[in-house]
Amino acid sequence: MESKVIVLTGASSGIGFQTARLLAGQGHKVYGAARRVEMMEPLVKEGVVPIKMDITDESSVESAVKTVLDAEGRIDVLINNAGFGFFGAIETVPIEEARRQLEVNVFGLARITPLVIPVMRQQKSGRIVNISSVAGRSVLLFGGWYHVSKYSVEAFSDALRMELKPFGIDVSMIEPGAIKTNWGIIAAEHLAETSTGTVYQQLGEKEANLMKQIYSGKMLSSPSVISKAISRAVNDRRPKARYVTGFGSHSILFFKGILPARWWDAMLRKGVGKLG
Repeated sequence: MESKVIVLTGASSGIGFQTARLLAGQGHKVYGAARRVEMMEPLVKEGVVPIKMDITDESSVESAVKTVLDAEGRIDVLINNAGFGFFGAIETVPIEEARRQLEVNVFGLARITPLVIPVMRQQKSGRIVNISSVAGRSVLLFGGWYHVSKYSVEAFSDALRMELKPFGIDVSMIEPGAIKTNWGIIAAEHLAETSTGTVYQQLGEKEANLMKQIYSGKMLSSPSVISKAISRAVNDRRPKARYVTGFGSHSILFFKGILPARWWDAMLRKGVGKLG
């Protein structure tokens, strides 16, 4: 396997942490980027190089990319993994929180990607792997702003793939289903918080409890499932545009594709209602 220079954002925990470990173990030179570099200390002995990066700060992103280029002279793969979820009704989520979610999940990705494109174009090769979600192709109750961010990642990636193909640069998306991380618990806590004292409180609490049950259970996929999909996007001779994987991912997309919108909406609300 040919060794590649890889920049991976959001490498300090969860999927990013496991992916950095997996790719480094395959012989790639992995630069793990995150705000909290101390959390990546265990990865150092496995060959990962931690670099400090705040994906919402332009100078921080530019500095991190320059650090890699100064050390390696090239970037073969960019994995845009940094992101988070904030659930709540459109009406009750503070606009500042909505902006913050888009700033990280969309504009952070859009901030770093143009910095590596000229490098890859000069190399006449490169791969950009964006971590999207089935949430970029289907909408769950109270997930509005999170889904807005992931639908944007889908559109951004589709456009980018067509634009960069003539230069030998491939663009892939990873579309996870439900993964066993703290993501769902945090999103549920945000939902409960923003619903309290509003007309959405009763239903919001039920949905938050359902999310906590699901993400505390044993049915969800391990983050390693997603790391393996990212590895395929990095190493496949002809990478796919989309890698759909993880618990419920194929089922969600199947039913979303065949059910009328009214049936889909009713199914989601009925699922929450069973908790009452």
